[in-house]
Amino acid sequence: MDNITGQNTLRIIPLGGLGEIGLNMMAMEYGDSIIVVDCGLMFPEDYMLGIDIVIPDIAYLKKNREKVKAFLITHGHEDHTGALPFVLRDIKAPIYGTALTLGLIKEKLEEFNLDKETDFITVKPRGNVSIGPFDIEFIRVSHSIADGVGLAIKSPAGVVIHTGDFKLDQTPVDGEILDYARFSEYGENGVLLLLSDSTNVEREGYTVSERDVGLTFEEIFRKSSGRIIVAAFSSNIHRIQQVMDVAEKFGRKVVLNGRSMVANVRIARDLGYLKATDGLIVDLREIDTLPPQRAVLLTTGSQGEPMSALTRMAMDDHKQIKVRKGDTVILSSKFIPGHEKAISNMMNHLYRRGAEVIYEKVSEIHVSGHASQEELKIMLNMVKPKYFIPIHGEYRHLVKHSQLAEKVGIKKENIILAEDGDVVEISMDSITVKEKVEYGKVFVDGKGIGDVGDMVLKDRRHLSQDGLVIAILALNEKTGEVIYGPDIITRGLIFEKESAELLEGAKNVVMVALGAINIEAKTDWMEVKEEIRRALRRFFNKALERKPLILPLIVEI
Repeated sequence: MDNITGQNTLRIIPLGGLGEIGLNMMAMEYGDSIIVVDCGLMFPEDYMLGIDIVIPDIAYLKKNREKVKAFLITHGHEDHTGALPFVLRDIKAPIYGTALTLGLIKEKLEEFNLDKETDFITVKPRGNVSIGPFDIEFIRVSHSIADGVGLAIKSPAGVVIHTGDFKLDQTPVDGEILDYARFSEYGENGVLLLLSDSTNVEREGYTVSERDVGLTFEEIFRKSSGRIIVAAFSSNIHRIQQVMDVAEKFGRKVVLNGRSMVANVRIARDLGYLKATDGLIVDLREIDTLPPQRAVLLTTGSQGEPMSALTRMAMDDHKQIKVRKGDTVILSSKFIPGHEKAISNMMNHLYRRGAEVIYEKVSEIHVSGHASQEELKIMLNMVKPKYFIPIHGEYRHLVKHSQLAEKVGIKKENIILAEDGDVVEISMDSITVKEKVEYGKVFVDGKGIGDVGDMVLKDRRHLSQDGLVIAILALNEKTGEVIYGPDIITRGLIFEKESAELLEGAKNVVMVALGAINIEAKTDWMEVKEEIRRALRRFFNKALERKPLILPLIVEI
């Protein structure tokens, strides 16, 4: 049943990003209008075996699809845009964003044939749009991708500031610093609620400027006499710009590798966010014609993804590029939690090819795009909100950001520790968590969306840890008499050739279990299967102290 918003009451409904890193999605509802800020994915955690990506559960939006008026996207990272191809199948609404953000989204939606049926509205920083009862201003922020914004959302209940992802970079690569004036002006005029990025709240002090990475690049380029291979996120246009600037300074040509790298560089250049002089970027096919001291390769694959360009190079499996002695490989990104082993394996293979590998732990070749503690305090002091909800982070990040807000003078009773699914109702005089809507994580596995649930993942974990036993029998349809079998086949449990005695014991256990079933039950195949399952489970648990998945297959004759 739909909830009716009270007069002058705004409902804030996080559907992702409050309790995890990624999956960012925030619905705001007033009367019969809903706007959705960001629509992101997250990459699977270790226990999500076989899952490609994770997107938010949008059951609440589906139930209220006629109310959804717009998607407002703060920047072009996948943890803020990646769920759009899946969500737009069910929720048709225009997408508002800055030029680069929309350019990256359009490229993604083309793969899903959704770009033609979606309305895109480009908004410049300090630009305003009106959507139902909401008036929204886009406010420039600094981040690890160009053209990021925060949002000032004016509703009849009051003004809400959503920071998006941000840091206070005083020397950004593109010269576009966070718009202190607008945030401060809203703070002076009165802000009802601040929703602020918590990702980097555990780090003291200030986040290092992106420009410092360029200085590190210069040192590496100065010392390197061979080819330089830089692996970075293809969305980090500022990082790519710095690689190109340093390459040009040292007389090197730049070669692009990886589909998303080629696409994002093209989009950023077309829109004027990336500057490259004519002749600086050359075709991949020319890499072998360039002298080693004149070549820079910009590639994807910094996280050791199995099919990525850099992993294939490391495994000597790339058709066009062979890593060789004298090459310097720079992994210019943070190691995403859960990817450490894959990255470590890739680095070992790169060293086997004779390359020198430079990464975050040994050199300053990556900086965060998120505000550290002192910057978060500055944002709180600029905006001076009456109420505060920390967003974008695991629960501990939200708690620490709440504590930080108390230190700068926000009243404890005015701070809400919200999580995914909470409905926060806010007016000029009160803020309360009223209820919970349906929420959660939807798993995308290949072409399947949501068809893999917790039970399937449990079975996958069971299979991966304990293996599989299949018991095959042919039984007389009328009497239940064994005509053939049992055959016992195992996978991921034992070496069958070396365990003939064990398998013979398993067969005997099945025959004993069948003999114990009364004549009437023998023709009830469900009963027979369950008895076989119980008997084999006990047998393997006693013999091996393992609990494989037991699958009886009965053929009726």
